Amino acid sequence: MAEISSLGEFGLIDMLTKDFKSVNTSTIKGVGDDCAILDHEGKRTLVTTDLLLEGIHFDLTYVPLKHLGYKAVVVNLSDVYAMNGTPRQITVSLGISKRFTVEHINELYSGIYAACERYGVDLVGGDTSASVTGLIISVTCIGEASEKDIVRRDGARDTDLVCVSGDLGAAYMGLQLLERERVASAGMKDFQPDFAGKEYILERQLKPEARRDVIEELRSLGIHPTAMLDVSDGLSSELLHICKQSNVGCRIYEERIPIDYQTATMAEELNMNLVTAAMNGGEDYELLFTVPLTDLSKVELMKTARLMGRITKPELGAYLVTRDEAELEIKAQGWNAFHP
Repeated sequence: MAEISSLGEFGLIDMLTKDFKSVNTSTIKGVGDDCAILDHEGKRTLVTTDLLLEGIHFDLTYVPLKHLGYKAVVVNLSDVYAMNGTPRQITVSLGISKRFTVEHINELYSGIYAACERYGVDLVGGDTSASVTGLIISVTCIGEASEKDIVRRDGARDTDLVCVSGDLGAAYMGLQLLERERVASAGMKDFQPDFAGKEYILERQLKPEARRDVIEELRSLGIHPTAMLDVSDGLSSELLHICKQSNVGCRIYEERIPIDYQTATMAEELNMNLVTAAMNGGEDYELLFTVPLTDLSKVELMKTARLMGRITKPELGAYLVTRDEAELEIKAQGWNAFHP
């Protein structure tokens, strides 16, 4: 195991980036100068940043470094897709404590590079520093979109349809499974976690994907969402973001919330409310979007997303309609890093 101090900051950067080749023509100059040089030829530039802190956002007891690197990139790409844009470049900054070796950071970067390769994104810079609080990862993503294509959160209108991609609650239940096995393993040397039949929810937590395929399908069907965001903090929180910023209300139907079988099974095992997990779990990175009512026939053709509800007038509020037709007010109860 090599000490990171033996390489120094610039030696570490050189080692990690020497084999990375840019794939976007908009990348004029990547790693190796004071600034990256990008040319987006008149298109709007989209920029988003996420900060991941050990002990707050991830636990290395059960999160492989390669998966962590991959996820750190994907959560940023997801924000760009949520604006109906195309991610092009990322920068990665790390705070590294003394317990990490060169091999550890190489493993982290193998996941970062895997995500870049999958989504056609260039690594163009970043920074490294010592840390006294464990591992810190900050990723910034730069994307592009034409002005007419950009979708914000404030465009939803009364009678619009509410749609969501994929399924919800799986990442949260994957986290609950990992936490259960971590607690069960405490003080046991040869503990074997029980993950049989739970592979899907584990992958949703440890190695999520950004929904580029949803954006591609929307474009192929000629659907331009009126509002869109990704489900990172929980469906409830994201719905309320759209309602507040668009000045509208909504009705979401419990029977229309997409939930995977493994998610339902895990919730039953843990005696947890399935709808609560789907509404408030977070980290699904699915796309929540609204479309005009006139696009109903197109939405019904979608393979990556489904209709879940409708937008209403603001005075009608935001409510979940249960299977027995009761209306429950939607409240933001998603994940909050500042909760004790």
